Amino acid sequence: MYFFISQLSISDILVISDIVPNLLYILLNNGGTITFINCITQLYFFCACEACACFLLAVMSYDRYVAICNPLHYFTIMTRECCIILSITSWLIGFSIILIHILKTAKLHFCGSNIINHLFCDLVPLLELACSDTSMIHLVVYVIGIPFVLIPTTIIVVSYTYIILAVLRISSSTGRQKAFSTCSSHLIVVSIFYWTLFSIYVVPSKGLTNTSSKFLSLLYSVFTPLINPMIYSLRNKDIIKAVQRTFQKHVIW
Repeated sequence: MYFFISQLSISDILVISDIVPNLLYILLNNGGTITFINCITQLYFFCACEACACFLLAVMSYDRYVAICNPLHYFTIMTRECCIILSITSWLIGFSIILIHILKTAKLHFCGSNIINHLFCDLVPLLELACSDTSMIHLVVYVIGIPFVLIPTTIIVVSYTYIILAVLRISSSTGRQKAFSTCSSHLIVVSIFYWTLFSIYVVPSKGLTNTSSKFLSLLYSVFTPLINPMIYSLRNKDIIKAVQRTFQKHVIW
């Protein structure tokens, strides 16, 4: 669990490092400029990290499933090698598949307005500036995006279905509470992440104003990575104890 939390933290750090510095510059200067290559690079790392986060959250749900439904076999199934392979696979899928979409987007012809009505180089506002036909890009987005969303979502739903059924079979209320507490942090993170993601990319864009679109974009690009460490830390007794020991050690010295 801690290994996968560290991988999710790396993904969050990359997203914030990719978005926030330029975002702060834009807000402080009431606007800003960015070169086309930097815009495409920002879009690539943002999409790749979000895709990695989708698969990492799915892998974490499978990890919780094994821990609760097959506790006696947990250390033989979720070995160190298995965790590393699952993590590397998530990163490779995210950064390789998204590259196909980014290369298609970079080949578009932009001849009109170069003002992006957004807080960073996101896909939808960037495509609105293209003069060439974007139908192929939208097709690639659906072909790539639907599996990217459906596969992790299916893994999460199936894993937690089995988890809930297993927890309900536990006779003691203390046992049920302990089992649910191991999943609560992950469920909160998954709910926030997918709610904001679906609000932007699944809900029809006509139903969103520019202001609401920017606000939701801030939620999944800045707010979600910000609160993820808080959620996992505040709801994890081991992390709280480790922080207390570290703090006490420094106070003594």
